[in-house]
Amino acid sequence: MPRGKSPHALDLPRPTSWLDKAGVNKQDGAYEALRSAILTKMLPAGSRLPSSRTLAERWELSRGTIETVFDRLHAEAYVTRVPGSGTRVCAVVPERFLMAGFGDVAPAAAAMPAPASDTGVRDGLPFVARRADASLFPMAAWSRCATRALAAATPEQLCSADPAGLPQLRQQIADFLGKYRGIRCDPHDIVVTTGIRHAIDLLARSIVRDGDKVCLEEPGYPAARALFALAGAVPVDIAVDAEGIDCAALATHADACLAYVTPAHQSPLGVTMSVTRRLALLEWANDHGAWVVEDDYDSEFNYQSAPLAALKALDQYQRVIYCGSFNKTLFAGLRVGFMVLPPGLRPQLLRMVQLTGRSVGVTEQLALAAWMEEGAFVRHLRQARLAYKERRDLLLACLEQTAPGRYTVTGQQAGFHCVLWLPPDSDERAFCARAAQEGLALQPLGDFCHGARLAPAVLLGYTALSAAQIRHAAQKLGRLLLPAPTAE
Repeated sequence: MPRGKSPHALDLPRPTSWLDKAGVNKQDGAYEALRSAILTKMLPAGSRLPSSRTLAERWELSRGTIETVFDRLHAEAYVTRVPGSGTRVCAVVPERFLMAGFGDVAPAAAAMPAPASDTGVRDGLPFVARRADASLFPMAAWSRCATRALAAATPEQLCSADPAGLPQLRQQIADFLGKYRGIRCDPHDIVVTTGIRHAIDLLARSIVRDGDKVCLEEPGYPAARALFALAGAVPVDIAVDAEGIDCAALATHADACLAYVTPAHQSPLGVTMSVTRRLALLEWANDHGAWVVEDDYDSEFNYQSAPLAALKALDQYQRVIYCGSFNKTLFAGLRVGFMVLPPGLRPQLLRMVQLTGRSVGVTEQLALAAWMEEGAFVRHLRQARLAYKERRDLLLACLEQTAPGRYTVTGQQAGFHCVLWLPPDSDERAFCARAAQEGLALQPLGDFCHGARLAPAVLLGYTALSAAQIRHAAQKLGRLLLPAPTAE
């Protein structure tokens, strides 16, 4: 047998159930067949796939179709493609892209949560986290799209009362999610919101009953905890490790009605939930009739690998509610987001939108739909991703130059922020106070903890800063990280 060729991987009969499925095109069918084989370990890690020519002949498809399928699997980190070595199944989530060293952070005694810091909203100061750079936004192109869209709008569109949002915007969102997040959904499944917090509020009001348990990541997004609690939920903290939420701990809460997670880039730690954990989470939800809220707040910005497909893309049980936002990818003042709902939840969510009267303005929806249809949204994401990666690299280089060996950084592979782990004996709140005196807006990791106490750390946002700001602020931060001079 030729070296490197697994007979199990190469013996791939034509997947008739996928390729001949009504309403599914051949490319999607072939993609699903191979992805399913990988996830079920019928194609184990390291096994070599047939060449595109061989598989195309065996499956009676064009070689171009198979090449496209291989490219999709490679982009989502299911396979590796090396010239001369062929296409091989990889360890679905490359460990080097998970948070290094987090397992060394030991929990200590429980502590009461500290009051939320105001640094999360102090724009203009380094290092405010979770902020896009609005100066990168192509306002002239947006204005042209908005003008054309409004000029062509009908009176019926301008008076639209559809609580789900304009059909043309929902179509553009569905197309984007299918191509870039692996989610195949119908525009009918989408509800337009003002952002992720609006989506969480609607879900909490619609799903949660007084006294229901809601499982939350620990540490996690404080606004989600507050919104679920306002709806009468009993929050249950589930620890997060290097693979994401601890599904073994989650399994002990069979009576929970919902779990809220940030799998792409956990807020705040920045870890990526492994595929093993994703599948376990979906099994838990299906077994117990629970819902999973997927907050995909910054998945568009990956700097070291192609992003994994969304959790929703793996959901064969219709238990995942997917939440996204244009406020993070474009600019905070836009106030447009969306949900992708399982069919059974749509009626009650729409009733809640109508009851609260918090639908998105028609003009914003028309402009965004036209802008996306032109391809401008994807172009902007590419340009912003490049700019943010350069800023991240500059920040890390400046810190290494100023304070080598005095800190550890994690979560830098994606998103708008990374976590700066301080020397073990540090007081993170005192460190943030000293930073504030230097004009730096740092947020302590403790702001995201409810019961656990992790090693001292702060969040560093870098995406909204210019290169000059990063150099200047990193010098200040580096000096703060250095040990205090000893008296002679």
